[in-house]
Amino acid sequence: MRGLDPRGSRDPAVPVVSPAGDRGKGERGSSGQPSSRLAVPRDTADLHQSPHQTVLEALGYALSQLLQAKEAPEKIIPSVLGSTLPQHMLQLLQPGPKLNPGVAVEFAWCLHYIICSQVNNALLITHGALSTLGLLLLDLAGAVQRSEDAGLELLVCPVLRCLSNLLTEPAVDAVGGQMELRDERIVASLFILLQFFLQKQPSLLPEGLWLLNNLTANSPSFCTSLLSLDLIEPLLQLLPVSNVVSVLVLTVLCNVAEKGPAYCWHLWPGPLLSSLLDTLAFSDTEVVGQTLELLQLLFLYRPETAQAFLQQSGLQALKRHEEEAQLQDRVHALQQTALHG
Repeated sequence: MRGLDPRGSRDPAVPVVSPAGDRGKGERGSSGQPSSRLAVPRDTADLHQSPHQTVLEALGYALSQLLQAKEAPEKIIPSVLGSTLPQHMLQLLQPGPKLNPGVAVEFAWCLHYIICSQVNNALLITHGALSTLGLLLLDLAGAVQRSEDAGLELLVCPVLRCLSNLLTEPAVDAVGGQMELRDERIVASLFILLQFFLQKQPSLLPEGLWLLNNLTANSPSFCTSLLSLDLIEPLLQLLPVSNVVSVLVLTVLCNVAEKGPAYCWHLWPGPLLSSLLDTLAFSDTEVVGQTLELLQLLFLYRPETAQAFLQQSGLQALKRHEEEAQLQDRVHALQQTALHG
């Protein structure tokens, strides 16, 4: 399993995203701890019907600050989850003509902080959070295709984080939650967004790749979608962007390769092997380590790749890492596999 752990303030290896025009988002706590005297609304029945969108937006922002208080996981979030507020939050994130981008941004961040607390994510899943967020992802990709992308990164970032973190929950399988996302349109939409990020907002690429990793970690169907939609080459084109992006791309490819011979058959022949020879030239230990893992899987399930690796001066590429303490055992093991099978 390569599902990555849930993130609150982010894994230090992945840069914090601070969207343009934010008001404390990113880590969203730079202006001090929010007051814990604020109370969770007792009656939220009309929350989604308010004609005053600016009031709703302000309420969402205030709630997001409250949800970041130190005592939130013990005292505040259980009260929120015990109310009807989560259902109304999800209603505000339903795609369609009534979706208000400003309101949706604030409540998407609220949902993100609730999910990161891990107080009761199973409840959110049973309320249809995966389905709602998945449909919203499709809608955001459609907006990109229609060039309606003004401020898109403000909403897409928390949506991607919510989905990524929910997918790490055991409840996803227990309640059949992943079935709600088992649609290759999710993968296609994610790649539309990745191409948008590459051109307009490269700092969001790790967010999209984190979700792709968690989708493919334990799901042969999502791996099949990557192959059937011919998305391996577009994925490889992201390798030069940064070391962080490279590691995530390689991890996704490992997710595909470890599904077995049938999947590796689709990975090679093709541009993958030459791309891996390029990443072996990187100086970053994590990038090289992930490359070695992917090569091991390819040699195991598609032995012909080992011969091609040798013919393309693969052993010379490995030699530069023989003296690196963190890599030398894996380098030696790969050399032996390539030479002797």
